[in-house]
Amino acid sequence: MTSRGLYTDEHAAFERPRRRSRPRTKDHPDYSAAAIGVVITVDRGRYRLVVDDHEVVATKARQLGRTGVIVGDEVRVVGDTSGEEGTLARIVAVEERRTVLRRTADDDDPYERPIVANADQLVIVTALADPPPRTGMIDRILVAGFDAGLAPLLCLTKADLASPDVLLAQYGPLDVAIAVTRPGADLAELRRRLAGHRSVFVGHSGVGKSTLVNALIPDAFRATSHVNEVTGRGRHTSSSAIALRLPADPAIDGDPGWVIDTPGVRSFGLSHVTPQRIVAAFDDLAAIVADCPRGCTHTAAEPECALDDAVGRGELSPVRLESFRRMLGSGQ
Repeated sequence: MTSRGLYTDEHAAFERPRRRSRPRTKDHPDYSAAAIGVVITVDRGRYRLVVDDHEVVATKARQLGRTGVIVGDEVRVVGDTSGEEGTLARIVAVEERRTVLRRTADDDDPYERPIVANADQLVIVTALADPPPRTGMIDRILVAGFDAGLAPLLCLTKADLASPDVLLAQYGPLDVAIAVTRPGADLAELRRRLAGHRSVFVGHSGVGKSTLVNALIPDAFRATSHVNEVTGRGRHTSSSAIALRLPADPAIDGDPGWVIDTPGVRSFGLSHVTPQRIVAAFDDLAAIVADCPRGCTHTAAEPECALDDAVGRGELSPVRLESFRRMLGSGQ
């Protein structure tokens, strides 16, 4: 018998032995005992966390794939979490987010950009002059905040240059908390409003947001800039969001809180927000619009909107409705 007759396949003698693969399993590693950290800033694939009151640098584990990790996220970390120079831990899981503040590039952009996770207070920083306030921007940020479930706080800076009375009249009917500041003034009232909260600071460029953060946290060293005299706009100085712990204050009992400073924005798209989600943020209005016809947009153009009927019956202030519709219109 020829050597060829020994094999049913003449190439079989030359095949490499196949590598045995390990049987697949649906069991995943258990990270329930892994340390929990809070992401305080992100820079080129490196995540700086606070773990047990000290800072740790980490990378994202491969198994997370495209799972995004943003400032404010609470994450599970393994590896070297000592925080010593040169050490690197791994983020292996992202805990469920309680809140997420999002925006889109513009109102036609379907892609939502998450900004900050797990904040509970939105501080809209607006200058009263230099640059002048942009109520349209304030309204849009308010809409995003209400949609995310964050309590809003309007912080008016540069009160030495202009009166806050107009903005107080515009946003008072919406029950938005307002703090007024001026350079060098005592910030005790603002500190009291920040105590116990994770507050995200948002505002367009040049309004004094980073200057305010530096005043609240002297060792923050956030970069600041001046407003362009020609355009009236500020230059972006903060290139990434960062969470900073407020210093202890003897006048405040308990946790002084955290602030999350974000880069200045020049637009705030709201393509991800619906009128129904905005209305839901106002308990009194949500109860009224339950009587609206299907598809009602709750604007003044709607002939049968229940909000107008409530004003007619004296159950709703016309000033409050006007303020609400102005804000609502910014998201439509």
